[in-house]
Amino acid sequence: MAHFDVFNGDADGICALHQLRLARPREATLVTGVKRDIALVKRVEAHEGDSLTVLDISFDTNREAVNALLHKGVHVEYFDHHHAGDLPANVNLIAHIDTTAQVCTSVLVDRHLGGRYRPWAIAAAFGDNLPATAQALARESGLTEAQTEQLRELGESLNYNAYGDSVDDLFIAPAALYEAIKPYADPFEFIASAPLMQRLSACRRDDLELAQEITPLVAFQYGSVCVLPDEPWARRVRGVFANVLALEEPSCAHAVLSVNADGNYAASVRAPIERPRGADELCRAFPGGNGRVGAAGIDCLASDKLDQFCTAFARVFGGVKTR
Repeated sequence: MAHFDVFNGDADGICALHQLRLARPREATLVTGVKRDIALVKRVEAHEGDSLTVLDISFDTNREAVNALLHKGVHVEYFDHHHAGDLPANVNLIAHIDTTAQVCTSVLVDRHLGGRYRPWAIAAAFGDNLPATAQALARESGLTEAQTEQLRELGESLNYNAYGDSVDDLFIAPAALYEAIKPYADPFEFIASAPLMQRLSACRRDDLELAQEITPLVAFQYGSVCVLPDEPWARRVRGVFANVLALEEPSCAHAVLSVNADGNYAASVRAPIERPRGADELCRAFPGGNGRVGAAGIDCLASDKLDQFCTAFARVFGGVKTR
């Protein structure tokens, strides 16, 4: 019988799968992609008796494909923290879903495994812009400040690598990145042994410097909307830049858009860290939008909908604490 590991190509998806396979090794076909590739289950060609593990992609987005596999007799285990909607009652489905603001999929896997590989969950939480969660887990684990900072750098760099219109925009394909991490149970050994991380970190910093030179399209008292140009670096850094802005101004909301090759936009939205709600509401109001309460995105925002997006941003976040 075949098994498939289906996972988001960002820090959270990769670290969630890595923890799970360190604890429960098994041969699997990998199905992943760039961060915005969340309708992944439909790519799985599984048959009765096969199984798949799905990590860090919205159940709601994959509902039809999951239901089709369940009805064929495929066994599905699902770990996620995004909007899910109603789950089907099916004996072939085991779901670990928690959509509260301060968890990510790697934290759910960490709970499931009793903290066996927690440093990877800490790195993922930093990458998913959940610094309070990451810091709390680091303190529980007795990590030093220097170790915690190393995991922050690791998580943010892994997450940076996931953004782009296609794998061609990325520094390294997510499946290849997972394979590079796979031999290392200890993230500190990976950091010390893999020059890949130094190169990825340097590229992230270079891209961030370019993003910080861009003037916001609109700047409200309660947040900002920034549009980056049609360049690979802009698509790579979109989500990381949104995280940086959110950390710099935790009382404000932020949206960072990059121009797609077709002239439309991809958007990364961050609710105020001090009041993490509304990001999913905003993004799901547009086709291709999804996410969680604190951070969400839109795959393809039509160019003629930019003004509508800014108006919706003001409606959702206009009541937040001002600068």
